[in-house]
Amino acid sequence: MQQYFIKGSPQSPLVVTDKDTAKHMFSVMRLKEGDQVTLVFDDGLKRLAQVLDPSQQSLEILEELADNTELPVQVTIASGFPKGDKLEFITQKATELGTSAIWAFPADWSVAKWDGKKLAKKSEKLEKIAQGAAEQSKRNLIPEVRLFDKKADFLAALADFDRIIVAYEESAKEGESAALVEAVRGLDKGDKLLFIFGPEGGLSPDEIAAFGQVGAVSAGLGPRILRAETAPLYALTAVSVMLELEK
Repeated sequence: MQQYFIKGSPQSPLVVTDKDTAKHMFSVMRLKEGDQVTLVFDDGLKRLAQVLDPSQQSLEILEELADNTELPVQVTIASGFPKGDKLEFITQKATELGTSAIWAFPADWSVAKWDGKKLAKKSEKLEKIAQGAAEQSKRNLIPEVRLFDKKADFLAALADFDRIIVAYEESAKEGESAALVEAVRGLDKGDKLLFIFGPEGGLSPDEIAAFGQVGAVSAGLGPRILRAETAPLYALTAVSVMLELEK
């Protein structure tokens, strides 16, 4: 069954006013009277709805659904600006794996340099990718996309988290293997967790020191060195295994 995110509060009957959503429903999927879909509103709850009149793009809500696919903790992925379209890839896959937010910041060793105008265009594109991936993976929310123009603003936002883990390849090289597991297993349901990842060149010593000053834990992600676009996916998978699958 198709799922769509609808801005606002639930009401019945409902008229779909977002052009992209309406186009996908009634032109691409060719929904007809009586067809059923899942709708998710701003409250994050899923509701079963039925098409009333395709020509009017109207539906009625039938019932609230108990389905909740969110991770038990709120995970934000923060990456130093990567090259090319890697952030698009990270956004799509991290959304499928359950992240609550995708952040990016100008790291010391970022090759990519994005000014305010490009950041705005990039954000708009990433938001659409996140919405599509959230619909496909049947999420209850669309991850927030936030691109920081200045690293100082990124550092100022770190106080909002219950735990911060920095993926640091030097920790892996030194044989450290327990910090990630200990940090994740110590979380309570609903806690806010931030993972910080470097760009292709990694994080600088100054950045590691700055993150440490706000209480971040440096952790390796296994014995192999992962690419900038692979590391966030490894981390999210580890969180899922430890907090959703292990009993």
